Amino acid sequence: MPFTRTLEELRARRATAGPRKAVVGLDGFVDTIVTPVGQRRAAGEDFTPIPTITEFGRRILGAAGKSTNLELHPRWEKLGGNGPIMAGALLANGCHLTCIGAFGQSQIHPVFSPLAGAARLVSLCDPARTTAIEFTDGKLMLGIMRSLDEVTYERICTAMGEAELVQEVGTADLVALLNWTMVPNMTAIYTAFADRVLPLLPDRDRLFFFDLADPEKRSAADLRAALAAIARFGASGRVTLGLNLKEAHAVSAALGLGMAGEDEPAVRAMALAIGQKLPVTTVVIHLTAAAACATGGDTFWMPGPYLAQPLITTGAGDHFNAGFATGQLLGLSPSACLGLGVGTSGYYVRTARSPSLDELETFLANRL
Repeated sequence: MPFTRTLEELRARRATAGPRKAVVGLDGFVDTIVTPVGQRRAAGEDFTPIPTITEFGRRILGAAGKSTNLELHPRWEKLGGNGPIMAGALLANGCHLTCIGAFGQSQIHPVFSPLAGAARLVSLCDPARTTAIEFTDGKLMLGIMRSLDEVTYERICTAMGEAELVQEVGTADLVALLNWTMVPNMTAIYTAFADRVLPLLPDRDRLFFFDLADPEKRSAADLRAALAAIARFGASGRVTLGLNLKEAHAVSAALGLGMAGEDEPAVRAMALAIGQKLPVTTVVIHLTAAAACATGGDTFWMPGPYLAQPLITTGAGDHFNAGFATGQLLGLSPSACLGLGVGTSGYYVRTARSPSLDELETFLANRL
């Protein structure tokens, strides 16, 4: 059974694992989750949704040369951004956490109160905003993110002091610097970390985790520069690059690998080739119903607990990342890390909540 080894390793390592500390950043969003209305019959929930992106696209194309009205029915408002969502999932898994990002200029926005009550927040500017339109075959993320222009290395140093930043990173077991695509100055931040922070860190085992977010709107040259900056972190720790399938294809193209496909052999080969080209310690690629990783010259594959009609999909990838990174922090094997990743994501899309390790263990045991 796919989760047998994951459960065995999790149960064995949890008993002896010490406290784990993470530093996560650098974005921050207020997410409004909405459903597009296809046909409304009465007020409130009495409507038929537009089920797919394809049908939604036909509505938009049909308005060319004319105009149209599209209703977006709000479901809920929540904290968003790769950093805050991954941070919340790591907190649920028992990590001590410092989160740096865009949480509010004069005061912390209320959606981040769950984080503020359990972690140290260092706010750099106001949060960006996303309207997440969820469909049965994917989601559209419509963002207003001008405030993220203010996320710079200099702003981080102003907010907390460079010496304190070095102290936080130096004592962390995991440092996750996320959402390169939507933070325009992120490559410069990576470079500043490599030049000014990494040389001052004590010599110890640590993990660096990077998630680019969808790089479609950035040039291939920009992407290659970011990947080169990420590779520099390997001198100070083990580097993991986390990608979804679309991101993996974009990275493969930018690196001149010419690899694509979405079946198991193709994804395994792509993870291995990306890791060898950069190089980084681990490349992990998560799909809707499975995940793969490459590390140490080997590749691994794990099917996930797929759900055809999830309660929520926005944040599923960030929960996968948190589960995978938690497995790394606990010293699990690569296949067990994948199991924790798909399990954490699977729990979240069913409940819209981040699982504790106890809840995750029960969830996986029920799927043996």
